[in-house]
Amino acid sequence: MNAPTDEQLLADYLRGDEAAFELLVRRHVRELHQFAMRFTNDAPAADDVVQDTLMQLHASAEKFDPKRRFKPWLFTITANKARDYLRRRTRRREVPIDASTGSDKSGGQRFVELFEATSVAPDEGLLVEEKRRLVKQVISEMPTRLSEVLILAYYHRFPYRDIGEIVDAPLGTVKSRLHAAVANFGEQYKLAVAELERKRSTS
Repeated sequence: MNAPTDEQLLADYLRGDEAAFELLVRRHVRELHQFAMRFTNDAPAADDVVQDTLMQLHASAEKFDPKRRFKPWLFTITANKARDYLRRRTRRREVPIDASTGSDKSGGQRFVELFEATSVAPDEGLLVEEKRRLVKQVISEMPTRLSEVLILAYYHRFPYRDIGEIVDAPLGTVKSRLHAAVANFGEQYKLAVAELERKRSTS
C-alpha cells in the first residue's frame, strides 16, 4: 500500500484525524529544522522557528489550497518565520547580515562541490570542519534574499518553481538571485579563506 501524500494527510487532519497531523510533522520536521538552522545559523533560533512554523501550520491548515503542493507551502511558512527572526536579530544588532555583492568566475559547480565539502581550490589545505564553519559563516553574513534561495536550491534541492513559490518571486527573479548568491558566496568565501590563512601565518 502506498504511503499517503502530504496533501492527503492534511485533508485527513482537517477531517479530525490527529494522527495524520503527527505523521505529517514527523515526515518534515527534521528537514524543516535543518533549513531553519542554515537560515539562522543559531540552534535555539531554529528550534523556535520550527515551533512557530508548526503552530502556524496548525492554525492555518484550513486555509491551504488543495490545488497547491504542501511542501513548498510549508517551507514558505518556515522561511517567513526565519525572516522574522533575522529582522528581530538585526534590530538588536547581534550579528550583521549585510554583505556586498561580489563577482566570482569559478561558476556554480565549484560552489556545489564546496557545499558537499569536497576538495576545492583555493582551500585544499582546509579541513572538512573548517570548510563547514566557513560556509556557515559566509552564509550567515549574506543578504537574506540571497541566502534563502541558496539554501533552498543547494541544501534542499528545490526546483526553481518551488523556490519562487516559497520566496514569492517570479522565476526570472529566482534565477538572477541564485546567480548573484553564488557569486556573492564565492567572493566572500575566498576572502574568508584568505583571512584564515593570514591568521595561521601570524600565529
